[in-house]
Amino acid sequence: MLSIDRLSRVPVYEQVIDGVEREIIAGLLCAGDKLPSVREMSLTLGINPNTIQKAYAELDRRGVIVTLPARGAFVAENALDVIRNQKQRLLGRVRELALELLEAGVEEKVVVDEIRAAYASKENILSDKSEEKADDQG
Repeated sequence: MLSIDRLSRVPVYEQVIDGVEREIIAGLLCAGDKLPSVREMSLTLGINPNTIQKAYAELDRRGVIVTLPARGAFVAENALDVIRNQKQRLLGRVRELALELLEAGVEEKVVVDEIRAAYASKENILSDKSEEKADDQG
């Protein structure tokens, strides 16, 4: 289930986009799955329906979801590939960030340790998501 951090500096619609993409990556949402309606998502998260509509429109524009009039929003067949390709492009930003950290005098070991910690936490996140999905189905 998506959650919104109201204290975050990240706009709410971006948090919705990130949450939907995370659920697709984790396998909680699969190609062809129907997303909650704008109204349902709005009520569940306690946020304005226009914000959900904005997030859905952006996900549709990116090709992550397909919106069908009078039927709703569905996860696109190639959504996982679209998201993975998008995330792969972030690798260039990692290189830029590493160069900035190098120039700032941050040691390589510190940077590598942070990346390893992120990947280690990924395994915990994915196992938690798998357990949530099993609970929802069971």
